[in-house]
Amino acid sequence: MFIVCKDHVELAIDMFVDEFEDAPDIVKLEDTKFANWEPPVTCQECKEKAEFLVV
Repeated sequence: MFIVCKDHVELAIDMFVDEFEDAPDIVKLEDTKFANWEPPVTCQECKEKAEFLVV
C-alpha cells in the first residue's frame, strides 16, 4: 500500500507492480472514508499533500 501525491502516483504504481506482480487499485483519498483507519496526510515520497492510495 502506498499513500502518495499526484506527482508520485506513477512511481507508486511501478513499485506496487514490482512487489506484487499485479495491477493496483488507485483510490482518491478525498472521495473515500475509512471506518477504522485514518490515512496519512502527507505523501510518503515527498511530504506534499497525500491524494491517492495505491493498493
